[in-house]
Amino acid sequence: MAMTFELSGDYGYVVLVLAAYIFFNFWMSIQVLLARERYNVDFPTMYALESENKDAKLFNCIQRGHQNSLEMMPAFVVTLLLSGLYCPVGAAALGVVYTVGRYYYFKGYATGVPDNRLTVGRFAFMALLGLMILTTVVGVRLVLSR
Repeated sequence: MAMTFELSGDYGYVVLVLAAYIFFNFWMSIQVLLARERYNVDFPTMYALESENKDAKLFNCIQRGHQNSLEMMPAFVVTLLLSGLYCPVGAAALGVVYTVGRYYYFKGYATGVPDNRLTVGRFAFMALLGLMILTTVVGVRLVLSR
């Protein structure tokens, strides 16, 4: 038995949060490019070597802040879009917390002190957990609607 549903206008908030995160990711990419210039790390080098570059740790922290956000992006996007089917305003709110948390995660990491990424950045992980729970609720509701 197929379940049909209609997207509410509130799902637009989910789409807007996703668009904001994509712009944010683009901004982080630019920060890595600027760090490449500032710290003399040429392409295709992914990580600078401390034995060859006195600023390697600073560059690597900026690069890792972006790379980690890319690694987490699939889980965020999928859970945001799916959980938004059930609870669009809640999913969008969690998406905003995730995006702001990722900003502070990136900025904290970019200081060159990796522990700084978790000061406010830990809220991104809590928001992702919320999205994972909401996505599980969507799955259970679909199974129970058979």
